[in-house]
Amino acid sequence: MNYEVLAVLAGLALFAVMVAALIVGRRIGRRRLAEDPGAANGGQGAIDAAVFGLFGLLVAFTFSGAGARFDDRRSLIVAEANAIGTAWLRLDILPADVQPGLRQQFRDYVDARIDTLVLLPDLDASRAAMHRAGALQAEIWRAATAAVQRPGLSPAVATLMLPSLNEMFDIATTRRMATERHPPLAVWAMFGLLAVASAVLAGQGMARDRNPSLMHLLGFPAVLALVVALTLNLEHPRLGLITLTGFDQAIVDVRAGME
Repeated sequence: MNYEVLAVLAGLALFAVMVAALIVGRRIGRRRLAEDPGAANGGQGAIDAAVFGLFGLLVAFTFSGAGARFDDRRSLIVAEANAIGTAWLRLDILPADVQPGLRQQFRDYVDARIDTLVLLPDLDASRAAMHRAGALQAEIWRAATAAVQRPGLSPAVATLMLPSLNEMFDIATTRRMATERHPPLAVWAMFGLLAVASAVLAGQGMARDRNPSLMHLLGFPAVLALVVALTLNLEHPRLGLITLTGFDQAIVDVRAGME
Protein backbone atom coordinates (compact mmCIF):
# COMPACT_ATOMS: atom_id res chain seq x y z
CA MET A 1 0.00 0.00 0.00
CA ASN A 2 1.34 3.43 -0.94
CA TYR A 3 0.87 5.45 2.25
CA GLU A 4 1.82 8.68 0.50
CA VAL A 5 -1.19 8.26 -1.78
CA LEU A 6 -3.30 7.10 1.18
CA ALA A 7 -2.47 10.25 3.14
CA VAL A 8 -3.42 12.46 0.19
CA LEU A 9 -6.65 10.55 -0.40
CA ALA A 10 -7.55 10.76 3.30
CA GLY A 11 -6.98 14.51 3.24
CA LEU A 12 -9.04 14.96 0.08
CA ALA A 13 -11.84 12.80 1.48
CA LEU A 14 -11.93 14.83 4.69
CA PHE A 15 -11.92 18.05 2.66
CA ALA A 16 -14.88 16.93 0.53
CA VAL A 17 -16.86 15.67 3.53
CA MET A 18 -16.27 18.87 5.50
CA VAL A 19 -17.28 21.10 2.59
CA ALA A 20 -20.47 19.08 2.26
CA ALA A 21 -21.04 19.32 6.03
CA LEU A 22 -20.59 23.11 5.90
CA ILE A 23 -23.17 23.37 3.13
CA VAL A 24 -25.60 21.10 4.98
CA GLY A 25 -25.10 23.05 8.19
CA ARG A 26 -25.76 26.34 6.42
CA ARG A 27 -28.95 24.98 4.86
CA ILE A 28 -30.14 23.75 8.26
CA GLY A 29 -29.41 27.15 9.74
CA ARG A 30 -31.21 29.05 6.97
CA ARG A 31 -34.24 26.79 7.29
CA ARG A 32 -34.37 27.48 11.02
CA LEU A 33 -34.07 31.21 10.43
CA ALA A 34 -36.90 31.04 7.92
CA GLU A 35 -39.10 29.31 10.48
CA ASP A 36 -38.08 31.54 13.41
CA PRO A 37 -36.20 34.68 12.34
CA GLY A 38 -35.93 35.96 15.90
CA ALA A 39 -34.52 32.77 17.38
CA ALA A 40 -31.87 33.41 20.00
CA ASN A 41 -28.62 31.57 19.57
CA GLY A 42 -26.79 32.26 22.82
CA GLY A 43 -27.10 28.67 24.01
CA GLN A 44 -26.03 27.41 20.64
CA GLY A 45 -22.89 29.52 20.85
CA ALA A 46 -21.88 27.82 24.10
CA ILE A 47 -22.40 24.38 22.55
CA ASP A 48 -20.49 25.39 19.44
CA ALA A 49 -17.57 26.59 21.56
CA ALA A 50 -17.53 23.30 23.50
CA VAL A 51 -17.48 21.18 20.32
CA PHE A 52 -14.82 23.34 18.67
CA GLY A 53 -12.74 23.21 21.86
CA LEU A 54 -12.91 19.42 22.00
CA PHE A 55 -12.03 19.20 18.33
CA GLY A 56 -9.07 21.54 18.77
CA LEU A 57 -7.76 19.45 21.66
CA LEU A 58 -8.07 16.25 19.65
CA VAL A 59 -6.24 17.79 16.68
CA ALA A 60 -3.47 19.07 18.96
CA PHE A 61 -3.01 15.77 20.82
CA THR A 62 -3.10 13.69 17.63
CA PHE A 63 -0.56 15.88 15.86
CA SER A 64 1.74 16.28 18.86
CA GLY A 65 1.60 12.51 19.49
CA ALA A 66 2.60 11.81 15.89
CA GLY A 67 5.47 14.28 16.22
CA ALA A 68 6.66 12.69 19.48
CA ARG A 69 6.62 9.21 17.96
CA PHE A 70 8.55 10.54 14.96
CA ASP A 71 11.24 11.93 17.29
CA ASP A 72 11.37 8.63 19.20
CA ARG A 73 12.01 6.73 15.98
CA ARG A 74 14.87 9.08 15.09
CA SER A 75 16.42 8.58 18.52
CA LEU A 76 16.14 4.80 18.22
CA ILE A 77 18.05 4.85 14.92
CA VAL A 78 20.97 6.60 16.62
CA ALA A 79 20.75 4.22 19.59
CA GLU A 80 20.93 1.18 17.30
CA ALA A 81 23.89 2.62 15.40
CA ASN A 82 25.73 3.14 18.71
CA ALA A 83 24.85 -0.37 19.93
CA ILE A 84 26.10 -1.97 16.72
CA GLY A 85 29.29 0.06 16.80
CA THR A 86 29.99 -0.90 20.41
CA ALA A 87 29.39 -4.62 19.80
CA TRP A 88 31.60 -4.49 16.69
CA LEU A 89 34.51 -2.97 18.64
CA ARG A 90 34.18 -5.56 21.42
CA LEU A 91 34.75 -8.36 18.94
CA ASP A 92 38.43 -7.50 19.39
CA ILE A 93 38.44 -9.16 22.82
CA LEU A 94 37.35 -12.55 21.45
CA PRO A 95 39.84 -15.24 20.42
CA ALA A 96 41.50 -14.31 17.14
CA ASP A 97 40.39 -17.43 15.30
CA VAL A 98 36.66 -16.75 15.76
CA GLN A 99 36.78 -13.07 14.89
CA PRO A 100 36.75 -13.34 11.06
CA GLY A 101 33.58 -15.45 11.00
CA LEU A 102 31.78 -13.27 13.53
CA ARG A 103 32.78 -10.10 11.73
CA GLN A 104 31.29 -11.40 8.49
CA GLN A 105 28.11 -12.33 10.31
CA PHE A 106 28.02 -8.80 11.71
CA ARG A 107 28.37 -7.34 8.23
CA ASP A 108 25.57 -9.54 6.92
CA TYR A 109 23.40 -8.60 9.90
CA VAL A 110 23.87 -4.85 9.43
CA ASP A 111 23.25 -5.23 5.69
CA ALA A 112 19.95 -6.95 6.52
CA ARG A 113 19.02 -4.21 9.01
CA ILE A 114 19.70 -1.56 6.37
CA ASP A 115 17.66 -3.50 3.80
CA THR A 116 14.62 -3.43 6.09
CA LEU A 117 14.67 0.34 5.60
CA VAL A 118 15.85 0.92 2.05
CA LEU A 119 13.51 -1.69 0.58
CA LEU A 120 10.44 0.21 1.78
CA PRO A 121 7.72 0.81 0.64
CA ASP A 122 8.03 -2.81 -0.58
CA LEU A 123 6.70 -4.32 2.65
CA ASP A 124 7.24 -7.94 1.61
CA ALA A 125 10.90 -7.36 0.78
CA SER A 126 11.40 -5.39 3.99
CA ARG A 127 9.85 -8.18 6.09
CA ALA A 128 12.08 -10.75 4.36
CA ALA A 129 15.14 -8.68 5.28
CA MET A 130 13.85 -8.45 8.84
CA HIS A 131 13.50 -12.24 9.05
CA ARG A 132 17.02 -12.61 7.65
CA ALA A 133 18.31 -10.27 10.35
CA GLY A 134 16.52 -12.34 12.99
CA ALA A 135 18.17 -15.53 11.75
CA LEU A 136 21.57 -13.83 11.82
CA GLN A 137 20.97 -12.72 15.40
CA ALA A 138 20.67 -16.38 16.41
CA GLU A 139 23.84 -17.29 14.52
CA ILE A 140 25.84 -14.42 16.03
CA TRP A 141 24.64 -15.28 19.52
CA ARG A 142 25.57 -18.96 19.19
CA ALA A 143 29.02 -18.14 17.85
CA ALA A 144 29.68 -15.50 20.50
CA THR A 145 28.52 -17.62 23.44
CA ALA A 146 30.63 -20.52 22.25
CA ALA A 147 33.65 -18.22 21.95
CA VAL A 148 33.38 -16.69 25.45
CA GLN A 149 33.01 -20.16 27.05
CA ARG A 150 36.42 -21.35 25.90
CA PRO A 151 38.63 -22.68 28.70
CA GLY A 152 41.14 -20.18 30.04
CA LEU A 153 39.28 -17.15 28.73
CA SER A 154 38.70 -14.40 31.27
CA PRO A 155 35.08 -14.12 32.53
CA ALA A 156 35.33 -10.40 31.81
CA VAL A 157 35.16 -11.21 28.10
CA ALA A 158 31.65 -12.64 28.47
CA THR A 159 30.68 -9.76 30.76
CA LEU A 160 31.64 -7.25 28.07
CA MET A 161 30.65 -9.11 24.92
CA LEU A 162 27.27 -10.66 25.66
CA PRO A 163 25.51 -7.57 27.11
CA SER A 164 26.57 -5.53 24.07
CA LEU A 165 25.04 -8.17 21.79
CA ASN A 166 21.87 -8.17 23.91
CA GLU A 167 21.60 -4.42 23.57
CA MET A 168 22.14 -4.57 19.81
CA PHE A 169 19.40 -7.18 19.39
CA ASP A 170 17.00 -5.54 21.85
CA ILE A 171 17.14 -2.17 20.13
CA ALA A 172 16.20 -3.83 16.83
CA THR A 173 13.09 -5.26 18.48
CA THR A 174 12.32 -1.90 20.10
CA ARG A 175 12.56 -0.18 16.73
CA ARG A 176 10.27 -2.74 15.12
CA MET A 177 7.64 -2.26 17.79
CA ALA A 178 7.99 1.53 17.57
CA THR A 179 6.81 1.33 13.97
CA GLU A 180 3.59 -0.29 15.23
CA ARG A 181 2.79 2.51 17.68
CA HIS A 182 -0.13 4.45 16.25
CA PRO A 183 -3.36 5.92 17.63
CA PRO A 184 -6.22 3.41 17.87
CA LEU A 185 -8.78 3.46 15.07
CA ALA A 186 -11.31 4.77 17.59
CA VAL A 187 -9.27 7.98 17.87
CA TRP A 188 -9.33 8.50 14.10
CA ALA A 189 -13.07 7.76 14.05
CA MET A 190 -13.65 10.37 16.76
CA PHE A 191 -11.43 12.79 14.81
CA GLY A 192 -13.61 12.40 11.72
CA LEU A 193 -16.84 12.64 13.73
CA LEU A 194 -15.79 15.86 15.46
CA ALA A 195 -14.53 17.30 12.17
CA VAL A 196 -17.92 16.75 10.54
CA ALA A 197 -19.79 18.02 13.61
CA SER A 198 -17.63 21.16 13.72
CA ALA A 199 -18.23 21.76 10.02
CA VAL A 200 -22.01 21.45 10.44
CA LEU A 201 -21.97 23.89 13.37
CA ALA A 202 -19.73 26.29 11.45
CA GLY A 203 -22.13 26.09 8.50
CA GLN A 204 -25.04 26.96 10.77
CA GLY A 205 -23.10 29.98 11.97
CA MET A 206 -22.82 31.16 8.36
CA ALA A 207 -26.59 30.89 7.80
CA ARG A 208 -27.24 34.63 8.26
CA ASP A 209 -24.87 35.52 5.41
CA ARG A 210 -26.58 35.69 2.05
CA ASN A 211 -23.25 35.18 0.27
CA PRO A 212 -20.88 33.26 2.58
CA SER A 213 -17.16 33.83 2.25
CA LEU A 214 -15.67 31.30 -0.15
CA MET A 215 -12.34 31.62 1.66
CA HIS A 216 -13.93 30.46 4.91
CA LEU A 217 -16.05 27.84 3.18
CA LEU A 218 -13.00 26.19 1.62
CA GLY A 219 -10.22 27.36 3.93
CA PHE A 220 -11.42 25.56 7.07
CA PRO A 221 -11.69 22.12 5.37
CA ALA A 222 -8.43 22.68 3.48
CA VAL A 223 -6.45 23.41 6.64
CA LEU A 224 -7.87 20.33 8.38
CA ALA A 225 -7.14 18.17 5.34
CA LEU A 226 -3.51 19.32 5.36
CA VAL A 227 -3.22 18.58 9.08
CA VAL A 228 -4.57 15.06 8.57
CA ALA A 229 -2.22 14.39 5.64
CA LEU A 230 0.79 15.66 7.60
CA THR A 231 -0.18 13.66 10.69
CA LEU A 232 -0.46 10.46 8.65
CA ASN A 233 2.96 11.13 7.13
CA LEU A 234 4.45 11.59 10.59
CA GLU A 235 2.86 8.33 11.70
CA HIS A 236 4.34 6.46 8.71
CA PRO A 237 7.63 8.27 8.01
CA ARG A 238 9.01 5.39 5.97
CA LEU A 239 6.10 5.35 3.58
CA GLY A 240 5.25 8.98 2.83
CA LEU A 241 6.76 12.35 2.03
CA ILE A 242 8.43 12.63 5.45
CA THR A 243 11.42 10.31 5.77
CA LEU A 244 14.14 9.33 8.22
CA THR A 245 16.82 9.01 5.55
CA GLY A 246 19.15 11.52 7.19
CA PHE A 247 19.23 9.56 10.44
CA ASP A 248 19.53 6.21 8.62
CA GLN A 249 22.95 7.41 7.52
CA ALA A 250 24.20 6.73 11.06
CA ILE A 251 23.81 2.97 10.54
CA VAL A 252 25.14 3.18 6.99
CA ASP A 253 28.26 4.90 8.35
CA VAL A 254 28.73 2.15 10.95
CA ARG A 255 28.50 -0.45 8.18
CA ALA A 256 31.06 1.44 6.12
CA GLY A 257 33.45 1.28 9.07
CA MET A 258 33.25 -2.52 9.11
CA GLU A 259 35.24 -2.97 5.90
